[in-house]
Amino acid sequence: MTRRNLFSWLAAVGLAHKAQAAPQQTPAAAPATNAAITPLRLTDAQWRERLTPQQYAVLRQEGTERPGSSALNGEKRKGQFVCAGCDLPLFHSQHKYESGTGWPSFHTAIAGAVGTKTDFKLVLPRTEYHCARCEGHQGHVFTDGPQPTGKRYCNNGVALKFVPEVA
Repeated sequence: MTRRNLFSWLAAVGLAHKAQAAPQQTPAAAPATNAAITPLRLTDAQWRERLTPQQYAVLRQEGTERPGSSALNGEKRKGQFVCAGCDLPLFHSQHKYESGTGWPSFHTAIAGAVGTKTDFKLVLPRTEYHCARCEGHQGHVFTDGPQPTGKRYCNNGVALKFVPEVA
């Protein structure tokens, strides 16, 4: 166990009672589940075969790519951003904006496409969001985004694929 993991674990234990007392907040624009979505459950070996090593590290191990490393940061075409693990549409291009963080950012997720959970990896609680179909880690949602939602879905570019709109 690394020192960082130890401190994260200790903080999680110390803050767990607060998390249990507070209701889980799911952003209004993105309900936690959608009954119309059939879950995709694969073995670890199947995920490793399906994903690149970097995609696997982010989607299955909740890693984070280096800021500014994604070609999707500059993507401006009309279309949809889909989960790199299962192709579920997560965001429409008109909801993408430049947040200055170095990761693709969106103010609104497609309704029912993402679920959330509380993440204590950096000691203080954050809201992690994941694909509603394959539960692949996408990023974190913050409350410092633009209107109309005030949300910033800060996404790992490697966890997404862009599908351009067909003319």
